[in-house]
Amino acid sequence: MLMYFLVMSGFFSFVSARKHTLNMLLSLEFIMLGLVVGMIGIFTEVEIESYFILYFLTFAACEGALGLSILVALIRTHGSDFFYVFNILEC
Repeated sequence: MLMYFLVMSGFFSFVSARKHTLNMLLSLEFIMLGLVVGMIGIFTEVEIESYFILYFLTFAACEGALGLSILVALIRTHGSDFFYVFNILEC
């Protein structure tokens, strides 16, 4: 039940708060946290070895680092992380 709450609230915040890039990255990480909690619950219930969870957490951390590096690059080139500031013709 906790997994569904985490994932759905992450999706809701991702869809509703699309003004800042940082808010979108945080909601994506929140969705990943919900998926990890769900996988831990499923893998302990079925008694499967949980090495896949470590791989998933590694990819989630890499995704977060990549998102933050893109955010820093956008702030350096455009001056802010608002979506309405970006122009398709500039990029």
